[in-house]
Amino acid sequence: TQRDAGARSMMSRRLLTVTASGNAEPMKLASFRYVKEAKAPNTTKVGVVRGDRMCLLKPSEFSNSIRAIVEHWGAETPELEVEEGTSVPLSEVKLLPPLMPTGNILCVGKNYAEHVKEVDSSLPGISQVEAPKHPIIFTKAPGSVIGHQDSIKYPQGVSDQLDYEGELAVVIGKGGSRISREDAMNHIFGYTILNDITARDLQKKHQQWFLGKSMDTFCPMGPWIVPAAHVDITQPLRVRTWVNGELRQDAPITDMLFPIAELIAVISKAVTLHPGDVLATGTPAGVGAGFKPPRFLAEGDVVRIAVDGVGELANTVGGGQLPAKL
Repeated sequence: TQRDAGARSMMSRRLLTVTASGNAEPMKLASFRYVKEAKAPNTTKVGVVRGDRMCLLKPSEFSNSIRAIVEHWGAETPELEVEEGTSVPLSEVKLLPPLMPTGNILCVGKNYAEHVKEVDSSLPGISQVEAPKHPIIFTKAPGSVIGHQDSIKYPQGVSDQLDYEGELAVVIGKGGSRISREDAMNHIFGYTILNDITARDLQKKHQQWFLGKSMDTFCPMGPWIVPAAHVDITQPLRVRTWVNGELRQDAPITDMLFPIAELIAVISKAVTLHPGDVLATGTPAGVGAGFKPPRFLAEGDVVRIAVDGVGELANTVGGGQLPAKL
């Protein structure tokens, strides 16, 4: 179970902390840009979120990017330190995707039993009509990633069945192949939130899910990464999604059919995992396609996803004419 795997790995995880004034505390590690012109708005920075403020990391070989921190974490524990006097209100920064994946985002389909039921009843033909006996793995293009509060482009002329899927996402810190289930949790750097935006009509039309899930802006991710040692994955952390303030999804991660350790073990038997790879662990029941009649997203809708112990990710569905039908 998720609880057993998490407990086995808890003592061996590398504890990533940030120090300031002699104190150490868990972190929310973020990529950002300053909004104000005077603070170089086009330069990506790495910081730690504390309350409603962003604290800049002191320059080091690890602090140039979150990817650099993740890649070093597999071999050693990076020493990070907050640069005193650099904190600014979050209102003065633009949060970016915590890191940009260099390969496709790994995703899991039908990983919550109640979601299996709603998909099979509302979207027949997308996959087998029953709970899967083995994980369903698909991918999203890395170019679909956007950050917290970025706009999701409505695909006018291409799809009119835009849907949301709130998910807990795993960031791999230590790569490898044929990773055992018992060791899998030790390969996780941290956790973030991902919205697996999907064009349901394209998903069904093309059978393979890649096109319906990989259009530009179809992968909101963020708002930061919380290191694995600071998230108790053995607890029934809840994944919740609201659309325009209405709660649509609400389920604990302990409801996953295939827990995180098993997903990593299964995927790494076939594909070598690398530091910085992102794995979205599946969505609970309550997607728009599951309602009767369906309740797909429209321009102007606000989608907010919260995962206990991680944070909240919010995005608005905006305009954006795409050139041709798929």
